[in-house]
Amino acid sequence: MITTDIGIIGAGPTGMFAVFEAGLLKMHCHLIDSLPQAGGQLSEIYPQKPIYDIPGYPTVNAQELVDKLSEQIAPFHPTYSLGERVETLEKLDDGTWVIGTNEGTLINCKVVVIAGGLGCFEPRKPEVDRLAEFEGKGVMYAVRNPEVFRGRNIVIAGGGDSALDWTIFLANIANKVTLVHRGDTFRGAPDAAEKVAELAKTGAIDLMLKSRVVALDGTGHLETVTLIGHDGKEQQLQADNFIPLFGLSPKLGPIADWGLDIEMSAITVNTRDYSTNVEGIYAIGDINTYPGKLKLILCGFHEAALMAQSAFKHVYPDQRLTFKYTTVYGITELA
Repeated sequence: MITTDIGIIGAGPTGMFAVFEAGLLKMHCHLIDSLPQAGGQLSEIYPQKPIYDIPGYPTVNAQELVDKLSEQIAPFHPTYSLGERVETLEKLDDGTWVIGTNEGTLINCKVVVIAGGLGCFEPRKPEVDRLAEFEGKGVMYAVRNPEVFRGRNIVIAGGGDSALDWTIFLANIANKVTLVHRGDTFRGAPDAAEKVAELAKTGAIDLMLKSRVVALDGTGHLETVTLIGHDGKEQQLQADNFIPLFGLSPKLGPIADWGLDIEMSAITVNTRDYSTNVEGIYAIGDINTYPGKLKLILCGFHEAALMAQSAFKHVYPDQRLTFKYTTVYGITELA
């Protein structure tokens, strides 16, 4: 039995930053994640993806951000159960919780923090003829190593942040990048949309609006992509790779059976402290929902900070916080 103050389900960026905020308040954390390394989607799906909205970083690669978070929380000595899936949650008579994993690991904690991102997720796959046939043979749902695409002809489909960001990034690596979007406006950040429009104007990329990919073709490996435009006309493009980026389909898994209030596959929380309807359980990051919710890493960081202040009352019910300094680690004294 592992004993800790806070059991954090999910070792993505929000879960990692929660360790920092809890550490400032003298609370120890244990993180559990089904992935073999910390970092969540940042490490597993797009480690080289540039991120533009982290304060103090004009741009930072996803894996670099994970590395910096690891460095930041190291002084608080978090412990980990990686490569293990949380399956059970039980409340004991003394008010503490026991988290159980598929490997038989048991974690006893005073507070449970669910920071599972999108939970168990899988890419949303468009309806494209022969899509499954070319998976691993030119069709990819994530960009892990951009160098794989150097000198290749790439077709990206989507209109959100990932599609825009990777179009911008791969424009300098691939031989040719074509972005296909079903609409004529983008869902992603306006700045990224403007950059994509500018790249299209200069001929650095091809931008196909009001169009969609309907079929793939090739012998043993992807060779062509067929598009259909708003006028119903078909067009074939040479393509070494097709990257559909339509987001991820969330699946909460066992979390859905824990008595939590759930809305559209997300956990509803009180924005005062990001607590759930179950006392002692919090939800932060992409896995929660509330009016005005934005699924941004920096919002998850904010939620982690407020959560830690509230969790302190569960871990140290007979003590209060006093602050002397605000610029270095170890700022907190218990009184």
